[in-house]
Amino acid sequence: MSKNVLFIMCDQLRWDYLSCAGHPTLETPNIDGLAKRGVRFDRAYVQSTICGPSRMSFYTGRYVSSHGSTWNGIPLKVGEMTLGDHLRPLGVRTALCGKTHMAADVEGMKRLGLAPDSRIGALVSECGFEPYERDDGLHPNSKYGKRNKNYDAFMKERGWEEENPWDSVANSGEDADGNILSGWFLDNSDIAARAADEESETPYITRRAMDFINEAGDSPWCLHLSYIKPHWPYIVPAPYHDMYPPETHLPVVRSDQEQENPHPVFGAFMNERVSQAFANDTTRTKVIGAYMGLIKQIDDQMGELMSFLDSKGLTDDTLIVFTSDHGDYLGDHWMGEKELFHDQSARIPLIVVDPSKEADQTRGTVSTAMVEAIDVVPTILEFFGGQEVSHIIEGRSLLPLMHGKREKVRNFVISEYDYSFRQARRRLGVEISDAKLTMLFDGRWKYIFAEGFRPMLFDIDRDPLELSDLGDNPDFADECDRLKTLLFQWTRRTSQRTTISDAQVEIRGADLNEAKAGIVIGFATEEDYHAALAGERVRKQV
Repeated sequence: MSKNVLFIMCDQLRWDYLSCAGHPTLETPNIDGLAKRGVRFDRAYVQSTICGPSRMSFYTGRYVSSHGSTWNGIPLKVGEMTLGDHLRPLGVRTALCGKTHMAADVEGMKRLGLAPDSRIGALVSECGFEPYERDDGLHPNSKYGKRNKNYDAFMKERGWEEENPWDSVANSGEDADGNILSGWFLDNSDIAARAADEESETPYITRRAMDFINEAGDSPWCLHLSYIKPHWPYIVPAPYHDMYPPETHLPVVRSDQEQENPHPVFGAFMNERVSQAFANDTTRTKVIGAYMGLIKQIDDQMGELMSFLDSKGLTDDTLIVFTSDHGDYLGDHWMGEKELFHDQSARIPLIVVDPSKEADQTRGTVSTAMVEAIDVVPTILEFFGGQEVSHIIEGRSLLPLMHGKREKVRNFVISEYDYSFRQARRRLGVEISDAKLTMLFDGRWKYIFAEGFRPMLFDIDRDPLELSDLGDNPDFADECDRLKTLLFQWTRRTSQRTTISDAQVEIRGADLNEAKAGIVIGFATEEDYHAALAGERVRKQV
């Protein structure tokens, strides 16, 4: 059998909403089963805390400031290599079932004469994936998403004649009088979706993933199965809609101190509409019940999918990655949505199951190594036997760690956020060019550099809930300076020279090769030049 990869991503799934990560009431036995077969990385962080740029980092293996897609809808520029670009030369079919949040660089494609409906144009438009079935779901009647005609047809076969069943059936409910209640409104989160379980998007896209695997045959494949949920609209079909009453919910993590004199950027985000909505405990309770139900539905589908792999004899040949593109505040820290860098937002679940014998020694373990979303691409590339391309991919393969060959991946993790599109920037009066936040976390200290403002600083050892910002405390000025220096070193990395490797630079810069290339500048005599051609050391010029 050929090697295969199943790269599973949930949308907006918090790291701590799995029973294997310690959630006391939400049981996720099938996802836990993956953790028992592989390694659960307990300190995994995204490169940006919003869908688009986070996913572009997942798919390129590069930091946001390297690939340039800094917010939702900002195109990934033509020429950025993605997972599919690295795998296709190895004969690996790389396909998508679900969401990418990719925005195509239409202007760049036009400039290069790439037609969107050509083979290359389609791959560039779809983030390097063969779009077996793309389903972003979000805002399907606007520029933020497009209708999935396959899903429309499926729902019509099920008897739904709705114009947009994704919106009015899968993500809406009904009251006692038959009135449709949209799941977009948070206070409708506690009602059941009109769709039956098997009609909703999580089971639907799981079945489409199975269809792809059935069609793929014996050739190697990498399938990105990308679920829309548990991202809003927070609404789930029966029986999941009322599985989790308030007594099963985690207590809210926030303090009055956070609101007394917050960092200006944090304060501005606490005033965003969605944050104000989650400050209402009634609304928050309704949302969390649905959020937990959506995760339970995903876990049940993981059980279906793993049984399917077993039945096809693929389990022992398939590397599995299970993760999320970011978390969800759910009212913690007086916040809704994601976007800032508390662990509720920036920390993600990451489970990797390597079927090889070399990984047996770490199977079922929990790693506390600091890892990043950009590590997924090099991990998959190494699994397929690809060459390391460190001048392009900034992440690091996790396989050596899983094979017991390395204990540490890096000394700190980085996450970046461009808040120029947000109302918070306008309320603060910040210029678009200055609306930048960068987090550096070294395992204890979480430092956030905010252009034009003081930094934020959290001591995770003494304040694991991140309730006390020390960024303006003079007692911690030296710590801020140390972390700022680390951040400055990181920003000076070489990240744009992606067309030639360090090894090629080393070869081309050697005396012998310069001489062979006809570069004679600097030689005092013809004798020195011929000595260099002969491979001899050039005498020191005086």
